[in-house]
Amino acid sequence: INSIMKHPNIYSICCLLLFSIAVSTLIAEPITVAPEYEDRYQSLLNELRCLVCQNQTIAESDADLAKDLRLEVKKMLEQGTTDSEIIDFMANRYGDFVLYKPLVKPKTYLLWFGPFLILALVLLFLLFAIKKQKITSNKNLTDEEQLKLNSILDKTED
Repeated sequence: INSIMKHPNIYSICCLLLFSIAVSTLIAEPITVAPEYEDRYQSLLNELRCLVCQNQTIAESDADLAKDLRLEVKKMLEQGTTDSEIIDFMANRYGDFVLYKPLVKPKTYLLWFGPFLILALVLLFLLFAIKKQKITSNKNLTDEEQLKLNSILDKTED
């Protein structure tokens, strides 16, 4: 190492070589699929969530798991697997979380219908609150209360 340090040209070349190796490992080769599968491939990649990133599809993610899932989708397409079979395989293997649009089934009813249920409860609460307010504001004053009110109003006008 000391002999390399004495020769700046060799040291620079070694550093450049190490840097280029590091960069080449970061740049992933794109996965190419046959043209007849391209539309299905892209559609499937956009339907599956990256389990590492969690807010990206596997089409958008650079995580190693996403790359592996893209390769798996490619292999399954080339084997003649249907889109629904690929989706089912991924959901069975990684759970429903891998799906960007989870299936409607008993396990996901709360996810699908929960927001509407909450909205309905809020609307019912507001409806009852407004109705209660109307009931309390529509009460008529007794004769005694009306006389007190009139006397107070007369005092303020003077």
